[in-house]
Amino acid sequence: MNRLFKLQLLGPCVLFAATLGAELAAQALQHAPSSELLWFINLRIFGIFQRSHALLSGFVAIDGFQFFGVALPLFLLACVALVARARPAFTVATHLSAGYAGFLVYAWQAGVPTTAQASLGSIAVPSGAGLYVMATILGACLLSFAITHMLYFQAVRQEIAAFMHWLRPAAA
Repeated sequence: MNRLFKLQLLGPCVLFAATLGAELAAQALQHAPSSELLWFINLRIFGIFQRSHALLSGFVAIDGFQFFGVALPLFLLACVALVARARPAFTVATHLSAGYAGFLVYAWQAGVPTTAQASLGSIAVPSGAGLYVMATILGACLLSFAITHMLYFQAVRQEIAAFMHWLRPAAA
């Protein structure tokens, strides 16, 4: 049970690490704009964050908001929940991490130019390293989300069992 409780940290941790990597790549690109490697990292590996930044910039025009306003607070909340062994804080952190991972997938899809086709809708899927980053973030966040729910179902089952034990008359 303790291992599962700690495994809830996986989603917020992966989201934090990926967002930190994207932010560091963007900062490095500002200092060396002629670097082909940094352009590759920024556009191909962390392209999902470029599209989500473009979608978010209409609402929040703060540089680094994805890191300082979303990923870092979720990671800190999950760390505090781990130290304090607070289930509600883990629930909030894992649910918001999964929600933000879903937003990243939506941002990837929304950033693709649409063309009218007969009856088939197109779905944009990143290729190469971008696909691996997106799949890792989404998989880790959904795993943390599922573990949080599983632990709550176990706690509810234990409460019901304790209540049923209390209802049974004492043996004579």
